[in-house]
Amino acid sequence: MTQTKQSERDQLDLSRREREARRDIRVIGDPVLREHAVAVIAFDRGLRKLAKRMIRVMHDAPGLGLAAPQIGVLQRMLVYDVEEDPRVLVNPQLDEFSAEIEETDEGCLSVPGVTMPVSRPVGLRVRAFDADGEPLEFYAEGLEARVIQHEFDHLEGVLIVDRTSRSARAAALRELRDREGAGLHGAVGGGL
Repeated sequence: MTQTKQSERDQLDLSRREREARRDIRVIGDPVLREHAVAVIAFDRGLRKLAKRMIRVMHDAPGLGLAAPQIGVLQRMLVYDVEEDPRVLVNPQLDEFSAEIEETDEGCLSVPGVTMPVSRPVGLRVRAFDADGEPLEFYAEGLEARVIQHEFDHLEGVLIVDRTSRSARAAALRELRDREGAGLHGAVGGGL
């Protein structure tokens, strides 16, 4: 097989995996995205399998993070990957937010194809467990802190449209309606 043919096959495989991943992700309007996720109590093989599945879906979608409710699982677990090192946070708790706030455009796999300005603290302390039940505690800053806060919002039933200005929310929802009307809902995307 020539290198060109292999490259074409790789691209088709990536495209297929992205479409499959996007089918797994719940989008705005799905009531599960507005639910409060429940605490994980069993750190078992099933939880580790779920974590691996979430990392695969996140990478294939592609996104920087994914919370369990985004794939219809109402458990307090999120995954993220900002440095080529995927991490799993189970039952996360966030505190010690920095006084410095930064507004940056965010996208979301569950609000596909749009971005909107969201203000968030630049740093915070994270306490959680990994998929094996081992405790984690660290201070996150910058992009890592933003992604964790974004995914944590999903565990609380909060979407980026709830964290932006009224005008940005209206523009994003209008764009989503227009895209859906044109048959393009979810066709463009990427997100946290």
